[in-house]
Amino acid sequence: MKGWQQGVSDKCGEVFMRHGAKLTLGGEPTFLPIHPQGPEWSYSAVGPTKLGYAKAVAACLLKDPLRGGVDFFSPGKSYPGEVNPRWAIRILANRDGSPVFRLRSKRLPSSGSLAAFRNAVAAGLEVPPMWKLLPDPLDRKNQVWAIVLGENKGRWRAHKWPDGRLILTTAQGAAGLRLPLHTLPKSAPRRALTMEWNDDGLSIFLPPVFQKPFLHLLRVVETALISAGIGRVSMQGYLPEDETRSWIQLGLAADPGVLEVNLPACVDWSEYARWIEAVTKAAAASGLRPWKQPTGASPEGTGGGNHLLFGGPSIEENPFFSRPDWLASILRHWQHHPSLAYLFTGCYAGASSQAPRADESARDLHDLEMALSFLESLPAGDHRAMISETLRHLQTDVTGNSHRSEVSLDKFWNPGWPAGTLGLLEFRAIESLPKADWMSAVALLWTSLAARLLDHPERGGLRRFASALHDRYFLPSILWKDLDEVLKDLADHGFRLDPQIYRNIWNWKFPKLLDFQGGAARAEVRKAHENWPLLCETPVDGGTTSRFVDTSMQRLEVSANPDFAANYEVRFNNRPLRLVPVGDDHFIAGLRYRRTNLYPSLHPGLPPQIPLHLDIIRKEKAARFTLSATRYQFRAAGSRLAGPAGSPCKAGNHRDLTCDLRIP
Repeated sequence: MKGWQQGVSDKCGEVFMRHGAKLTLGGEPTFLPIHPQGPEWSYSAVGPTKLGYAKAVAACLLKDPLRGGVDFFSPGKSYPGEVNPRWAIRILANRDGSPVFRLRSKRLPSSGSLAAFRNAVAAGLEVPPMWKLLPDPLDRKNQVWAIVLGENKGRWRAHKWPDGRLILTTAQGAAGLRLPLHTLPKSAPRRALTMEWNDDGLSIFLPPVFQKPFLHLLRVVETALISAGIGRVSMQGYLPEDETRSWIQLGLAADPGVLEVNLPACVDWSEYARWIEAVTKAAAASGLRPWKQPTGASPEGTGGGNHLLFGGPSIEENPFFSRPDWLASILRHWQHHPSLAYLFTGCYAGASSQAPRADESARDLHDLEMALSFLESLPAGDHRAMISETLRHLQTDVTGNSHRSEVSLDKFWNPGWPAGTLGLLEFRAIESLPKADWMSAVALLWTSLAARLLDHPERGGLRRFASALHDRYFLPSILWKDLDEVLKDLADHGFRLDPQIYRNIWNWKFPKLLDFQGGAARAEVRKAHENWPLLCETPVDGGTTSRFVDTSMQRLEVSANPDFAANYEVRFNNRPLRLVPVGDDHFIAGLRYRRTNLYPSLHPGLPPQIPLHLDIIRKEKAARFTLSATRYQFRAAGSRLAGPAGSPCKAGNHRDLTCDLRIP
């Protein structure tokens, strides 16, 4: 952590304290193996290797910084089109550093010790011993015992299983998720403590209960394991809400194409930075990293995001419920600056991306302007429900999905969803980056903006970018100019962030494909953003929840100084590309070209325009550079005399800076 970062973080803390706003930060960085293989590291959530990686990361974190904690294999989210629910590894540790769960040996269980454990559990809960289930229909070697548990005034009581019904279902997963609970009488609770013994070892599944009875169950299990001499066990089940706020909780979740880490809620940016550093180190030690490099392409993020969440230490202390004007100010400022949506996001942007802006959702901005003005007019009080109902229908993607949006409110106050009332703002236009300090620097930028806008609200009307949004603001030079304005504005308000770290991120996000120097003339070619359109649904292995887009198009930017613009001509595939002045000393142009025509894609009959030939011409002599399908940088291909030029590169709109090489 650099000194200037701590100084800015302290400045943010001062602003929040002065306004009585307790803002917490959460994060969801994502990771991939160095050589990802198979659908689980492309588009499917689960697969044969992901759980092993998650367990390895959990083991690293339990050594430090979650020493004394315990990890649970837990049921994850269930999505339409996916056969089985996803899974998650959830780790909990005590904030005071005391151990949550501790075993005194590493001894493997035996038949005698298993019986001793069951008897000790029954004695600890003061209930009859567990019932043994009939042979597992999926694996007859799997031995399972379970006991249905009810609770009344702090005392446990067991419920008898119906005769002949003690047989697991044929669903996939842990035995604790396959119990025949549907056969129990209506008076019996649908929860059971489960013990499973197979070739993988001993597993204990804890049912869903509140925090106090959960801790009692955990302590009984721990004591029974120690008394039975068992030192190796896999814990499974549901973790309760932290009612006493005494835990640190971290999750490792199966997500399409990536392993997602759900960071603990952090009280300030400094704590967030420490967690990003810790999980990145644990991932690296487990063979994972927060970036990838596809064959023939430049390095990029995981594709799974690195979402940042703003919230409060509790629902009662949520800083946004009573400050709808602050939230409106944040949404206005983000809308005014496309760099906040495009500079730190993934490999593609636009309406069909995972984080489209509100003005990309095919709605008239008049509705959003009305909504923000209404929120700014609300009197003092708790307006959580009104904030949600006013914004969540506008902060969506083009299909109306409230989760896939640049600033998502589906976890803010939406009682219709299981996790919809957490008081969270989720910023989704943030990608995982190859360095932990880069990721924490983005979080510091976001936190600084939140503090600046709390002190000095944004009240300017929404900007109508029209076609410039997907033209100018997809080009690296324009995005940096916009972010530079943001950084200078923050500095003017006392938040002096070092621009260099953000420039380094910009360089990585938009890699240089060519650096040309000819005397005083300078020009460079960089990768730019592209708007990949959404395609129709296509059945795939592992479910149909992934959204396919046409990735056949790529975009690049040519930028040059005045000497180059005055003395050189640029041609792509022998078609001249005109450079446009965007300042006193800067000329740029964008170019879209077709890199592939793999199935499925739009216009399957149009061939790829690769290799892409770039000629830089002066006085009839051309220096040729070629971009091939297997390389992401231009390579020198000799010199030659320039022949007659083809038709100039054309733009879809005459005011655009970007031309489309497909247009004849």
